[in-house]
Amino acid sequence: MSYRKEKMMSLAGVQVDALDREGLKEQSRVLLNEKMHGICFSPYEGVQKPGDPISEAQIRRKLALLQPYTKWIRVFSCTQGNEQIPVLAREYGFKTLVGAWLGDDLEKNEEEVAALVYLANKGYVDVAAVGNEVMYRKELQEEALIDYINRVKKALPEIPVGYVDAYYEFTNRPKITEVCDVILANCYPYWEGCGIDYSLLYMKQMYYQAQAAAPGKKVIITETGWPSEGESLGAAVPGYENALKYFINAQTWSQTQGIEMFYFAAFDESWKVDAEGTVGAYWGLWDQHEELKF
Repeated sequence: MSYRKEKMMSLAGVQVDALDREGLKEQSRVLLNEKMHGICFSPYEGVQKPGDPISEAQIRRKLALLQPYTKWIRVFSCTQGNEQIPVLAREYGFKTLVGAWLGDDLEKNEEEVAALVYLANKGYVDVAAVGNEVMYRKELQEEALIDYINRVKKALPEIPVGYVDAYYEFTNRPKITEVCDVILANCYPYWEGCGIDYSLLYMKQMYYQAQAAAPGKKVIITETGWPSEGESLGAAVPGYENALKYFINAQTWSQTQGIEMFYFAAFDESWKVDAEGTVGAYWGLWDQHEELKF
Protein backbone atom coordinates (compact mmCIF):
# COMPACT_ATOMS: atom_id res chain seq x y z
CA MET A 1 0.00 0.00 0.00
CA SER A 2 1.30 3.46 -0.90
CA TYR A 3 2.22 5.99 1.77
CA ARG A 4 -0.55 8.31 0.55
CA LYS A 5 -3.22 5.60 0.84
CA GLU A 6 -2.00 4.65 4.30
CA LYS A 7 -2.09 8.29 5.33
CA MET A 8 -5.61 8.80 3.98
CA MET A 9 -6.90 5.66 5.68
CA SER A 10 -5.31 6.78 8.94
CA LEU A 11 -6.90 10.20 8.69
CA ALA A 12 -10.29 8.78 7.79
CA GLY A 13 -10.19 6.51 10.83
CA VAL A 14 -9.87 9.28 13.43
CA GLN A 15 -12.66 8.99 16.02
CA VAL A 16 -12.45 12.11 18.17
CA ASP A 17 -14.98 10.90 20.73
CA ALA A 18 -12.69 8.01 21.58
CA LEU A 19 -9.76 10.33 22.36
CA ASP A 20 -9.03 11.78 25.78
CA ARG A 21 -7.57 15.26 26.22
CA GLU A 22 -3.99 14.10 25.61
CA GLY A 23 -5.09 12.06 22.60
CA LEU A 24 -6.84 15.09 21.11
CA LYS A 25 -3.70 17.18 21.57
CA GLU A 26 -1.53 14.51 19.99
CA GLN A 27 -3.79 14.03 16.96
CA SER A 28 -4.08 17.79 16.47
CA ARG A 29 -0.30 18.06 16.45
CA VAL A 30 -0.02 15.22 13.92
CA LEU A 31 -2.39 17.05 11.56
CA LEU A 32 -0.63 20.36 12.08
CA ASN A 33 2.72 18.78 11.26
CA GLU A 34 1.23 17.46 8.00
CA LYS A 35 0.73 21.13 7.01
CA MET A 36 -2.70 22.68 6.72
CA HIS A 37 -3.81 24.03 3.36
CA GLY A 38 -4.23 27.51 4.79
CA ILE A 39 -4.84 29.71 7.79
CA CYS A 40 -6.35 33.15 8.35
CA PHE A 41 -3.68 35.64 9.37
CA SER A 42 -3.96 38.91 11.25
CA PRO A 43 -0.84 40.53 12.69
CA TYR A 44 -2.44 42.30 15.66
CA GLU A 45 -1.11 41.59 19.13
CA GLY A 46 -1.86 42.63 22.69
CA VAL A 47 -4.43 45.42 22.66
CA GLN A 48 -3.86 46.26 19.00
CA LYS A 49 -6.86 46.54 16.70
CA PRO A 50 -7.36 47.24 12.97
CA GLY A 51 -5.95 50.64 12.15
CA ASP A 52 -3.16 50.51 14.73
CA PRO A 53 0.45 50.59 13.47
CA ILE A 54 1.79 47.19 12.40
CA SER A 55 5.53 46.62 12.39
CA GLU A 56 7.44 44.54 9.87
CA ALA A 57 9.09 42.77 12.80
CA GLN A 58 5.82 41.52 14.27
CA ILE A 59 4.62 40.30 10.87
CA ARG A 60 7.89 38.45 10.27
CA ARG A 61 7.82 36.87 13.72
CA LYS A 62 4.31 35.52 13.23
CA LEU A 63 4.94 34.32 9.66
CA ALA A 64 8.07 32.48 10.79
CA LEU A 65 6.04 30.78 13.50
CA LEU A 66 3.44 29.58 10.98
CA GLN A 67 5.90 28.59 8.26
CA PRO A 68 6.25 24.88 9.22
CA TYR A 69 2.51 24.35 9.51
CA THR A 70 0.63 25.83 6.55
CA LYS A 71 1.04 26.35 2.82
CA TRP A 72 -1.23 29.38 2.36
CA ILE A 73 -2.19 32.40 4.41
CA ARG A 74 -5.27 34.55 4.03
CA VAL A 75 -4.91 38.33 4.43
CA PHE A 76 -8.03 40.43 5.09
CA SER A 77 -6.94 43.92 4.02
CA CYS A 78 -4.47 45.69 1.76
CA THR A 79 -4.11 48.95 3.69
CA GLN A 80 -3.12 50.22 7.16
CA GLY A 81 0.06 48.15 7.18
CA ASN A 82 -1.55 44.94 5.95
CA GLU A 83 -0.09 45.55 2.50
CA GLN A 84 3.25 44.38 3.93
CA ILE A 85 1.91 40.90 4.67
CA PRO A 86 1.68 39.40 1.14
CA VAL A 87 5.13 40.76 0.27
CA LEU A 88 6.74 39.28 3.36
CA ALA A 89 4.73 36.06 3.02
CA ARG A 90 6.45 35.37 -0.29
CA GLU A 91 9.82 35.43 1.48
CA TYR A 92 8.60 32.66 3.76
CA GLY A 93 7.31 30.53 0.90
CA PHE A 94 3.58 31.05 1.41
CA LYS A 95 0.92 31.25 -1.25
CA THR A 96 -1.61 33.98 -0.56
CA LEU A 97 -5.32 34.66 -0.65
CA VAL A 98 -5.41 38.44 -0.34
CA GLY A 99 -8.52 40.51 0.32
CA ALA A 100 -9.59 44.07 -0.26
CA TRP A 101 -11.67 45.01 2.79
CA LEU A 102 -14.82 46.79 1.65
CA GLY A 103 -17.37 48.69 3.70
CA ASP A 104 -19.50 51.85 3.63
CA ASP A 105 -16.48 54.17 3.36
CA LEU A 106 -16.20 54.53 -0.41
CA GLU A 107 -12.89 56.38 -0.30
CA LYS A 108 -11.31 53.62 1.75
CA ASN A 109 -12.79 51.03 -0.63
CA GLU A 110 -10.95 52.67 -3.51
CA GLU A 111 -7.69 52.52 -1.55
CA GLU A 112 -8.21 48.84 -0.79
CA VAL A 113 -9.03 47.89 -4.38
CA ALA A 114 -6.10 49.87 -5.79
CA ALA A 115 -3.72 48.25 -3.29
CA LEU A 116 -5.02 44.75 -4.07
CA VAL A 117 -4.49 45.28 -7.81
CA TYR A 118 -1.03 46.72 -7.18
CA LEU A 119 0.05 43.77 -5.01
CA ALA A 120 -1.33 41.28 -7.52
CA ASN A 121 0.45 42.92 -10.43
CA LYS A 122 3.69 42.70 -8.43
CA GLY A 123 3.18 38.94 -8.06
CA TYR A 124 2.16 38.75 -4.39
CA VAL A 125 -1.42 37.48 -4.82
CA ASP A 126 -2.50 33.98 -5.82
CA VAL A 127 -6.25 34.42 -5.22
CA ALA A 128 -7.90 37.84 -4.90
CA ALA A 129 -10.87 38.40 -2.59
CA VAL A 130 -12.96 41.53 -3.19
CA GLY A 131 -14.85 42.16 0.03
CA ASN A 132 -15.47 40.09 3.14
CA GLU A 133 -19.04 39.65 4.45
CA VAL A 134 -19.99 43.15 3.30
CA MET A 135 -23.40 41.83 2.20
CA TYR A 136 -23.89 40.17 5.58
CA ARG A 137 -23.05 43.47 7.30
CA LYS A 138 -25.32 45.36 4.86
CA GLU A 139 -22.63 47.97 4.20
CA LEU A 140 -22.85 47.95 0.38
CA GLN A 141 -25.51 47.48 -2.26
CA GLU A 142 -25.22 44.32 -4.33
CA GLU A 143 -24.64 46.17 -7.59
CA ALA A 144 -21.82 48.19 -6.05
CA LEU A 145 -20.07 45.02 -4.91
CA ILE A 146 -20.48 43.46 -8.35
CA ASP A 147 -18.89 46.55 -9.87
CA TYR A 148 -15.87 46.25 -7.57
CA ILE A 149 -15.50 42.55 -8.42
CA ASN A 150 -15.71 43.20 -12.16
CA ARG A 151 -13.16 46.01 -11.95
CA VAL A 152 -10.66 43.73 -10.22
CA LYS A 153 -11.34 40.88 -12.66
CA LYS A 154 -10.65 43.22 -15.57
CA ALA A 155 -7.43 44.44 -13.97
CA LEU A 156 -6.26 40.92 -13.05
CA PRO A 157 -7.30 38.55 -15.86
CA GLU A 158 -4.75 35.89 -14.86
CA ILE A 159 -5.73 35.65 -11.19
CA PRO A 160 -8.88 34.00 -9.75
CA VAL A 161 -11.13 36.67 -8.23
CA GLY A 162 -13.96 36.07 -5.79
CA TYR A 163 -15.95 37.44 -2.87
CA VAL A 164 -15.97 36.14 0.70
CA ASP A 165 -19.21 35.66 2.59
CA ALA A 166 -21.27 33.15 4.51
CA TYR A 167 -21.97 30.05 2.42
CA TYR A 168 -25.71 30.79 2.06
CA GLU A 169 -25.13 34.19 0.47
CA PHE A 170 -24.04 32.44 -2.73
CA THR A 171 -27.47 30.80 -2.88
CA ASN A 172 -29.30 34.00 -1.98
CA ARG A 173 -27.36 36.28 -4.34
CA PRO A 174 -26.92 34.52 -7.69
CA LYS A 175 -25.75 37.70 -9.45
CA ILE A 176 -22.74 37.91 -7.15
CA THR A 177 -22.10 34.17 -7.51
CA GLU A 178 -22.16 34.50 -11.28
CA VAL A 179 -19.40 37.12 -11.46
CA CYS A 180 -17.03 35.26 -9.10
CA ASP A 181 -14.30 33.13 -10.64
CA VAL A 182 -14.06 31.20 -7.38
CA ILE A 183 -16.51 30.85 -4.47
CA LEU A 184 -15.01 31.91 -1.15
CA ALA A 185 -17.32 30.57 1.54
CA ASN A 186 -17.23 31.04 5.30
CA CYS A 187 -18.64 27.98 7.10
CA TYR A 188 -19.22 28.29 10.85
CA PRO A 189 -21.37 25.65 12.59
CA TYR A 190 -20.62 27.43 15.87
CA TRP A 191 -22.25 30.70 14.77
CA GLU A 192 -25.40 28.79 13.82
CA GLY A 193 -25.63 27.16 17.24
CA CYS A 194 -24.70 23.65 16.12
CA GLY A 195 -23.44 21.22 18.76
CA ILE A 196 -19.94 19.82 18.38
CA ASP A 197 -21.21 16.27 17.74
CA TYR A 198 -22.97 17.38 14.55
CA SER A 199 -20.62 20.17 13.54
CA LEU A 200 -18.66 18.30 10.89
CA LEU A 201 -21.82 17.10 9.16
CA TYR A 202 -23.20 20.63 9.25
CA MET A 203 -19.99 22.11 7.87
CA LYS A 204 -20.08 19.62 5.01
CA GLN A 205 -23.66 20.67 4.23
CA MET A 206 -22.58 24.31 4.19
CA TYR A 207 -19.80 23.51 1.72
CA TYR A 208 -22.07 21.47 -0.54
CA GLN A 209 -24.70 24.22 -0.53
CA ALA A 210 -22.11 26.74 -1.75
CA GLN A 211 -20.98 24.21 -4.35
CA ALA A 212 -24.55 23.70 -5.57
CA ALA A 213 -25.01 27.46 -5.94
CA ALA A 214 -22.09 27.66 -8.39
CA PRO A 215 -21.90 24.53 -10.57
CA GLY A 216 -18.46 24.05 -12.09
CA LYS A 217 -16.75 26.66 -9.91
CA LYS A 218 -14.18 25.87 -7.24
CA VAL A 219 -15.37 26.42 -3.69
CA ILE A 220 -12.76 27.36 -1.11
CA ILE A 221 -13.67 27.38 2.57
CA THR A 222 -12.20 30.73 3.55
CA GLU A 223 -13.05 30.51 7.26
CA THR A 224 -14.06 27.80 9.69
CA GLY A 225 -13.11 27.14 13.27
CA TRP A 226 -14.25 26.68 16.86
CA PRO A 227 -13.49 28.89 19.88
CA SER A 228 -11.54 27.47 22.81
CA GLU A 229 -13.20 29.73 25.41
CA GLY A 230 -16.22 32.01 25.73
CA GLU A 231 -19.98 31.85 25.92
CA SER A 232 -22.17 29.17 24.35
CA LEU A 233 -24.48 29.87 21.43
CA GLY A 234 -27.44 27.49 21.42
CA ALA A 235 -26.01 23.97 21.38
CA ALA A 236 -22.57 25.25 20.34
CA VAL A 237 -20.31 25.12 23.38
CA PRO A 238 -16.80 26.64 23.25
CA GLY A 239 -13.99 24.90 25.05
CA TYR A 240 -10.52 23.52 24.70
CA GLU A 241 -11.50 19.93 23.90
CA ASN A 242 -14.32 20.95 21.54
CA ALA A 243 -11.92 23.24 19.68
CA LEU A 244 -9.48 20.36 19.22
CA LYS A 245 -12.26 18.00 18.11
CA TYR A 246 -13.42 20.49 15.51
CA PHE A 247 -9.88 21.12 14.28
CA ILE A 248 -9.23 17.37 13.88
CA ASN A 249 -12.53 16.73 12.09
CA ALA A 250 -12.22 19.72 9.77
CA GLN A 251 -8.61 19.10 8.82
CA THR A 252 -9.14 15.36 8.35
CA TRP A 253 -12.15 15.87 6.10
CA SER A 254 -10.54 18.62 4.02
CA GLN A 255 -7.34 16.62 3.55
CA THR A 256 -9.05 13.36 2.58
CA GLN A 257 -11.41 15.14 0.16
CA GLY A 258 -8.85 17.53 -1.30
CA ILE A 259 -10.87 20.58 -0.22
CA GLU A 260 -9.03 23.87 0.12
CA MET A 261 -9.72 25.30 3.57
CA PHE A 262 -8.40 28.28 5.51
CA TYR A 263 -8.70 27.68 9.22
CA PHE A 264 -9.77 30.54 11.46
CA ALA A 265 -7.52 31.67 12.93
CA ALA A 266 -3.79 31.71 13.51
CA PHE A 267 -3.77 33.77 16.72
CA ASP A 268 -6.19 34.83 19.45
CA GLU A 269 -7.18 38.49 19.02
CA SER A 270 -8.51 40.48 21.97
CA TRP A 271 -10.01 43.28 19.84
CA LYS A 272 -12.70 40.94 18.49
CA VAL A 273 -14.47 40.89 21.87
CA ASP A 274 -16.17 44.19 20.97
CA ALA A 275 -17.92 42.64 17.98
CA GLU A 276 -18.37 39.02 19.07
CA GLY A 277 -18.43 38.97 22.87
CA THR A 278 -15.97 37.01 25.02
CA VAL A 279 -15.82 34.19 22.48
CA GLY A 280 -14.29 36.56 19.92
CA ALA A 281 -10.89 36.51 21.59
CA TYR A 282 -10.36 32.74 21.43
CA TRP A 283 -10.44 31.48 17.85
CA GLY A 284 -6.68 31.07 17.41
CA LEU A 285 -4.64 27.90 17.25
CA TRP A 286 -1.99 30.00 18.99
CA ASP A 287 -2.82 32.18 21.98
CA GLN A 288 -2.05 35.89 22.33
CA HIS A 289 1.43 35.05 23.58
CA GLU A 290 2.05 33.07 20.36
CA GLU A 291 2.06 29.77 22.23
CA LEU A 292 0.47 26.81 20.43
CA LYS A 293 -2.59 25.78 22.41
CA PHE A 294 -1.92 22.07 21.98
